[in-house]
Amino acid sequence: MPDGRLLVCATPIGNLGDVSERLRTALSSADIIYAEDTRRTAKLLRHLVISVPVVSLFTGNERARTAQLLEAVEAGGNVVLVTDAGMPTVSDPGAAAVRAVRDAGHHVSVIPGPSAVTTALALSGFGGDRFVFEGFLPRKGPRRAERLAGIAEESRAVVLFASPNRLAADLSDLCAVCGGTRAVAVTRELTKVHEESWVGQLADAVDRWSGPVKGEVTLVLASTDPVPPSAQGAVAAARQLVAGGASVREAARTVAEQTGVSRRLIYEALLDDQESS
Repeated sequence: MPDGRLLVCATPIGNLGDVSERLRTALSSADIIYAEDTRRTAKLLRHLVISVPVVSLFTGNERARTAQLLEAVEAGGNVVLVTDAGMPTVSDPGAAAVRAVRDAGHHVSVIPGPSAVTTALALSGFGGDRFVFEGFLPRKGPRRAERLAGIAEESRAVVLFASPNRLAADLSDLCAVCGGTRAVAVTRELTKVHEESWVGQLADAVDRWSGPVKGEVTLVLASTDPVPPSAQGAVAAARQLVAGGASVREAARTVAEQTGVSRRLIYEALLDDQESS
């Protein structure tokens, strides 16, 4: 029996015209396709007039589906892995499947393609000689404060994904820790009919994008000199922790350790918040 293999395939991030010949060939020759969203993949296959069995593999069932995927490869199958859009494993499931197939000694290959990360970076005009990708910010709590503090200290360009319903909050918190003058690109619905890009300062972005938006959003913060620890940014990060349920004392201690800003200064600012509320 011939050895099976896993093909990790990038799919269009919006415009189905971006399908490459290699992707078309990979999908049409697959024995089975594992997809994050079977409905999205079914639409792509209909567009390409391809009929191949599709099985879901998303965050909730990734462990069980990875075991099934490995069995298909070990049985000699030509297995394809795709996500909703872009490259599997990049803020999407799939890494466990790649590890499992590779560790079992089978062949893994990648079909490259569209990426919201590099598309937004190119569209921003900020340059991409050095950049970092942060994915989605945590919704709340210590992990969000820690991530924001790290971004504030980052001198390279930073690319982030933003939920349409969380965009306003993300921009507001980024402005608080990075400063209102830092340049940002807000890109939406990349490669689609209603593609939109906006470039300006974070303070202006907070005003421009004050409510929920439609579609997928990718943010790019321009590279800058490292931002030294600031009392304003530290207090903003501590307020996030308190809003997430942390005590004033705990929030002050955590942020002081992360930023080097005086714990007493942060603590007193948080106490002032409580007295004025």
